[in-house]
Amino acid sequence: MSKFIDEVSISLKAGHGGAGSVHFRHEKYAEFGGPDGGDGGKGGNIILRSRIAIQTLDKFRPDKTYAAEVGDFGRGQKRDGKDGEDLVLLVPIGTQVIDKVTMECIYDFTEEVDFVIARGGRGGKGNTFFKSSTLQAPKFAQPGEPGEEREVLLTLKLLADLGIVGFPNAGKSTLLSKITEAQPKIANYSFTTLIPNLGVVKRQSDSFRYTIADIPGIIEGASRGLGLGLSFLKHIERVKGILFLLDGSRLEIEHDLALLRAELESYDPLIMEKPFLIVLNKVDLWESDPNFTEEIMNQYSQLGEIVPISAEKNINIELLLDRIDQIFFPIETNHERSDIS
Repeated sequence: MSKFIDEVSISLKAGHGGAGSVHFRHEKYAEFGGPDGGDGGKGGNIILRSRIAIQTLDKFRPDKTYAAEVGDFGRGQKRDGKDGEDLVLLVPIGTQVIDKVTMECIYDFTEEVDFVIARGGRGGKGNTFFKSSTLQAPKFAQPGEPGEEREVLLTLKLLADLGIVGFPNAGKSTLLSKITEAQPKIANYSFTTLIPNLGVVKRQSDSFRYTIADIPGIIEGASRGLGLGLSFLKHIERVKGILFLLDGSRLEIEHDLALLRAELESYDPLIMEKPFLIVLNKVDLWESDPNFTEEIMNQYSQLGEIVPISAEKNINIELLLDRIDQIFFPIETNHERSDIS
């Protein structure tokens, strides 16, 4: 598995344009013929290309200079130089390109697209170009222009529709594995999830889909950099809604939810304006008392809607998916249901 890299600083250098040629025809009976120097080729561009299949920035080497090919120089007999090849760099959707000088966002990749981040230099004109009625034998040509150079910071913020937020061992990875085809690492110890995992939920016989991310690193103090917090809190910024996944075995529902909300709000208050759903996991531990779940729901109803589930035992998973449809995607799912009927 590739190492998850979500921020890297690199240098970019587009290709230098090739120089134009100073050349004159040399023919058998014309020792000094007219000018026939060709133009230089254009320098290659550097293109950032976003693709959904790319998940991380791990292919980039920090502080490396990525350079496109230079344009070839012009030659005699009006032969123009070859243009330099463009350099295409693949990035994940969700990548933001930050200018390291101004710290402004140059581009934000929210879909599969190509973006020219550095343009190659123009090739110089050969002396043929400068021939005129008053200048029959120009003995000069243009040099090629330099390509653009940039220092940029690539930073990745996952583009997911929903984010699962919870403390270590709440069951985020298990839930993700049950409702998507993602296969995150799952074990019973803190910080099993060391990277954000992204999966696709398929609904209505695959006619409607959405993406959901398991956001790791949330502990008390995460917004101050404790645990893995600051490394991954940024991946919750662009989700449309949040699933607060709480550990039912702890029975500290109000306390845990308050801590999670406080950490998100400390990082970015706007996050708390997003719609949310509370998911109480591990209710299979209460099977000996069938009335206990209802009592818990009534006791904490003031916190918001709570869906009790067991990700491990597949209890109420379909109920959870239905509520997600209705709360976060009412237009899409209603449209699909009307089509099906």
